[in-house]
Amino acid sequence: MDFMTDRDVQKYLEDGYVVLDGLLTSQECDELRQRMAEIVDRMDVPEHCRTTFSTGHDEQLKKQGNADYFITSGDQIRFFFEKGAFDDQGEFLVPKQRSLNKVGHALHAYEPLYKKVTHSAKVQGMAKKLGLVSPVILQSMFIFKQPGVGGEVAPHQDATFLYTEPLGKVVGLWIALEDASVTNGCLWFIPGSHNRGISRRLVRTPKGSFPLTDFSGREQAYDDGKFLAVPVKKGGVVLIHGEVVHRSAENTSEDSRHVYTFHVMEAQDARWSPDNWLQPTEELPFPPLYTD
Repeated sequence: MDFMTDRDVQKYLEDGYVVLDGLLTSQECDELRQRMAEIVDRMDVPEHCRTTFSTGHDEQLKKQGNADYFITSGDQIRFFFEKGAFDDQGEFLVPKQRSLNKVGHALHAYEPLYKKVTHSAKVQGMAKKLGLVSPVILQSMFIFKQPGVGGEVAPHQDATFLYTEPLGKVVGLWIALEDASVTNGCLWFIPGSHNRGISRRLVRTPKGSFPLTDFSGREQAYDDGKFLAVPVKKGGVVLIHGEVVHRSAENTSEDSRHVYTFHVMEAQDARWSPDNWLQPTEELPFPPLYTD
């Protein structure tokens, strides 16, 4: 029996998302979390995070360093910190394991455990069930949503950041490595909001200019009452259409909300925008999802 049923596909097409329980076992979730703890233990804190400010020029250099570090992270494993993780001297104000917002964007390429999950038979089966012919993997992230400090993620559409022509070619897979609940910052969706296009894009600015990326267009205002909370059990996955509107609240609980998430694009009859912040490189072209 397929992991994803025809009814699941129908819900995804109608609502722009669907939750499937049991993609990973509890042990597989724990192994991914343990591996990430090891990666964080051994991480070198990027230099721009250690910059101490004494002048406006220092502040500018730090911003430039941050931007450069982000825009060149598509074929790397890099570390992105919560606000307030460091003091003015660049030293940790919180324990190392509690300092991170996310790690990205090429775990799927370089970390064997994450690669195995990304290319698993269940994941490939879901992609085939959705009718994807030539899906490629765009990026991957481990999101921490730290207890008490994991911040709110404002309403957005993934296609704002991962734009294709035509639209409708990107699918996110969001895997709960711990229970995701209303109190620790689960996702909220506006069902059916994936059929109206997008109003805002994050694009690269012309070479030599700063900032390195900028938004074109504006995010729409959304009616808060239309969002539905979508809790997910540990090991479950949410399939997310690239244009569905979603958000998450801050984590006010004492529990983290660890997630492994990645995005795929149907490469057949699609053009990846050269203006997107994320670009394939010689070292890491977007790898095919299907391995058989």
